[in-house]
Amino acid sequence: MKNFMNENFLLQTKTAQKLYHKHVAKLPIIDYHCHLNPQMIADDHKFQSITEVWLSGDHYKWRAMRTNGVDERYCTGKDTSDWEKFEKWAETVPYTLRNPLYHWTHLELKTAFGITKVLNPKTAREIYDECNEKLAKPEYSARGMMRRYGVETVCTTDDPIDSLEHHITTRANGFEIKVLPTWRPDKAMAVEIPAEFRAYMERLSEVSGVTISSLDDMIAALRKRHDFFAEQGCKLSDHGLEEFYAEDYTDAEIQSIFNKVYGGKSLSKEEILKFKSAMLVVFGEMDWEKGWTQQFHYGAIRNNNSRMFKLMGPDTGFDSIGEFNTAKAMAKLLDR
Repeated sequence: MKNFMNENFLLQTKTAQKLYHKHVAKLPIIDYHCHLNPQMIADDHKFQSITEVWLSGDHYKWRAMRTNGVDERYCTGKDTSDWEKFEKWAETVPYTLRNPLYHWTHLELKTAFGITKVLNPKTAREIYDECNEKLAKPEYSARGMMRRYGVETVCTTDDPIDSLEHHITTRANGFEIKVLPTWRPDKAMAVEIPAEFRAYMERLSEVSGVTISSLDDMIAALRKRHDFFAEQGCKLSDHGLEEFYAEDYTDAEIQSIFNKVYGGKSLSKEEILKFKSAMLVVFGEMDWEKGWTQQFHYGAIRNNNSRMFKLMGPDTGFDSIGEFNTAKAMAKLLDR
């Protein structure tokens, strides 16, 4: 019987096979957007099980499991074992057919572990044990995995207030793969909840050494952090937006809006959109001055389940695709 995933998976023509095997397969990976944990790379983390690799933080898998009726304790619970969580994922995998999760799962089994079996409840224990046996070997550490895949550079996702200590440690230790930070300043324009914005400003003030009491102070503090990121090799910014913001505004309006939200007062929808529009321009100017490239992740509606957001926080599998008019606002922003 032909394996589900052989060396020509998705390569349906001779030309595709030639291009991939003779040229593309040999190229290094340069990943300009990822959510790898910088501390795991710095520490050369040793994974305890395939469950830790796959299910400790992958909210795409959690979402699929919930859709399949799996109880939350097998997704994010602390009272279930690694095997129990993996078993529930194995029960879910057959129902992800035609979803990228199905392909990703089996590609990772094949390329990382040399396993070509299809994951399902019948094969779960065998695959679980084989993966864990290999993960115990030194070459399956965090850095070992990166070497195995031929990684040349990864760019992590980092907040302006992050210390970047793990990037610095990794470089100082002589790791041959570049691990560079990426500037993700979303919280600096998140003015919907005044108390959270004020708390973030206080942290920004602390790490930048700039006393913040005005809009100009905030921008000065962000510039200091932007400079620090550049010193650590940053070449990219990354912006998570519901939509592109390109409202008309004046400098006086933005200063007034900052004073209002910094003082703990809620903003109107119009004020929020104007502030976000202004900050996108500020960030664009900073990036242009340093020759950075901007990345935009737009169109998602975040944290739709308010009950689970209160229990678990953001990025836990409760976002969805949004429905926004994009082209005009994007064109207007880029024309400024």
